[in-house]
Amino acid sequence: MHTPAIFRQHDLPTLHQQMAASGLATVLSQGANGLQASHLPLLLAPEEGEFGTLYGHFARANPQWRDLEGGGEVLAVFQGPDAYVSPGWYPSKAEHGKAVPTWNYIAVHAHGRAEVFDDAERLLQLVSRLSEHHEAGRAQPWAVSDAPRDYIDAMLRAIVGFALPIQRLDGQWKLSQNRNQADRQGVHQGLTGSDAHRDRALAARMGNDH
Repeated sequence: MHTPAIFRQHDLPTLHQQMAASGLATVLSQGANGLQASHLPLLLAPEEGEFGTLYGHFARANPQWRDLEGGGEVLAVFQGPDAYVSPGWYPSKAEHGKAVPTWNYIAVHAHGRAEVFDDAERLLQLVSRLSEHHEAGRAQPWAVSDAPRDYIDAMLRAIVGFALPIQRLDGQWKLSQNRNQADRQGVHQGLTGSDAHRDRALAARMGNDH
């Protein structure tokens, strides 16, 4: 990911927080079938390794897991809020007209090489942890143990798990840091006044992060 220094996010807890908040990641790999991508919920273990370790699983019918088994590099992309930025929001546009549209966004790229596993007990632990993570806070959280064990055993045979120790972590927080204070404020006001939820979500991050 090309990341100009002004947009680069270095803080590891901040990167981990965004990864956990994103929920669904895009997992990319290169192998015998060319470039492949799958959209997967991943679980982050921040204490495992220098940059943390990601856990997830593929459907066994998805051939992408064989790329990971073959030792190829894996890229997991976590997307935060994003929004179109109109040059009409820049006060500087009225002064000299030198402004063009752009896009603000938050993204984290995690690189590494994965370990693939299909041990039933380890898979059970993984899907249980994933369920606990995403069911947390619900009035009546669902648990894997709520389903019949023979049904769960059949589901486990249909998936392949992986652990991805993160070897490199890149974060880009493109939040108009390259504009002057007046222009940044204009973008914040424009996004805050939008009817689109994602625009307002990005405005909130501009207020929180910069």
